[in-house]
Amino acid sequence: MPLRARLKASLPSTATILAGGPLWGILMALSAATSLYAQDRLWLSADLDILGLYFVGGLIGWVLALPFARFCAAGRRPETRFAAWLLWLAIGTIGVTAGLFALQYRSFYSQWHAPFLSRIWVYQLVFTSASAVYQFAVIGLRLFMPLGFMLLIATSAIMARRMR
Repeated sequence: MPLRARLKASLPSTATILAGGPLWGILMALSAATSLYAQDRLWLSADLDILGLYFVGGLIGWVLALPFARFCAAGRRPETRFAAWLLWLAIGTIGVTAGLFALQYRSFYSQWHAPFLSRIWVYQLVFTSASAVYQFAVIGLRLFMPLGFMLLIATSAIMARRMR
């Protein structure tokens, strides 16, 4: 498929964005809620914030992953379409959720950081963000398991099938 046609095919419809984004966000929040419930800690006040973080991470992750997945899947065989959706939806959802976690983490620790744009501030920003992403990888990814992984596989299969 020529590049121009692939680019045109990668543009998602408004309905796919408006319906899919909130739905994927709800599913990711449901995944986090299921994990928290399994740990007997779903209704702590901080856990409602976590559900909001996973909802917004899923919503924005869907919107960002959609054109990339469609670009890689356009005009390809079914298993390639499935792999493209699996890869980009996972990268988008996890990446955005980790980024939002890092922003929240940074905003908490910023009260003890050096003045804005100083050399020390840049170091603090980089290492605080890296620490937040690492902490999310160790602790936060668990909340996507096992339901989020199953939903990722099911959604990837559905979206790959829709792109015939």
